[in-house]
Amino acid sequence: MKFKLPHFLLALYAVHFTVFGLSPYSREVWVAENIPMLIIVLGLAGTYRRFAFSNTSYLMMSVLVFLHTLGGHYTFERVPFGFITDLFGFTRNHFDRIAHFSVGFYAYPIAEYIYRKGLTASKGLLAFTGITAIFTVAAVYEIIEWWYAASADPAAGLAFLGSQGDLWDAQKDMLSDGLGSICASLFFLFHYPVSKTETSL
Repeated sequence: MKFKLPHFLLALYAVHFTVFGLSPYSREVWVAENIPMLIIVLGLAGTYRRFAFSNTSYLMMSVLVFLHTLGGHYTFERVPFGFITDLFGFTRNHFDRIAHFSVGFYAYPIAEYIYRKGLTASKGLLAFTGITAIFTVAAVYEIIEWWYAASADPAAGLAFLGSQGDLWDAQKDMLSDGLGSICASLFFLFHYPVSKTETSL
């Protein structure tokens, strides 16, 4: 049987999800953090036969899924990240910023989808669309976080929000998302083949 990266990533995610679903710091936070990831994974699995992204896209999309699932287990501010924190002299755990940066990686598959559907041949417009889409998703997600934090149990709400006392946490999270999308879009511009013939990594 020919090796297929998306199938391997799905199997790896199933193991990852199961392991980090055991005894999380807060089951309420774990559920809230994993619902969006399950929607993404099930959505990609359900549409795989109708539209299969490139291996590059699946790999890039998987980064957020794995990081977010890990963050859901510990809560993002408690993920063991002390080595990086100490190395750079940070005063907070920046694991959540890394996860937010990986949200931006979805700009690549967004651009790929639009391009392969023939909606536009302009790679510049595709890259710009990916960036604006990610900024929009980032803003909507911060609103959802605010709503959940305000309506949930106070302790779970703060753990889900993960602001760690930073007044500008929401803005910095959106910036991280956006920077990730810019990097992913530039990667798309220089990496994705000009023809519509799909290539893998």
